[in-house]
Amino acid sequence: MTTWITICDTCKREGWDQGDMAQTDGEKLAILIESAANGLPDVKTRRVSCLMGCKSGCNVAIQGKAKLNYTLGDFMPDADAASGIVAYAQAHAQSATGQVPYRDWPQEVKGHFVTRHPPLPDSE
Repeated sequence: MTTWITICDTCKREGWDQGDMAQTDGEKLAILIESAANGLPDVKTRRVSCLMGCKSGCNVAIQGKAKLNYTLGDFMPDADAASGIVAYAQAHAQSATGQVPYRDWPQEVKGHFVTRHPPLPDSE
């Protein structure tokens, strides 16, 4: 089953305005995640403008239908973070419930979990 990585492309880490400001930190991370996930059959990416986690940018959501969903944040916009996020998304995709055992978490995502959301009910 497909797992989606939803990436906030408006995130700006502290000190962002001290750089060239050509791209937000979220845009930089999005490019890296999209590249790392390219061609993976069970992981898709999308960008949104604001996940409302500004105090802990860069933020992503790991989501799958009928599965536990997670928000992660406070990443540096670098290749290590991107590869860890994508590796976690792959493990999430392979999990029937969306729960990935801690021992299987990539080191790059440990300490970055912000929230866990239960799956939506099937009926209203």
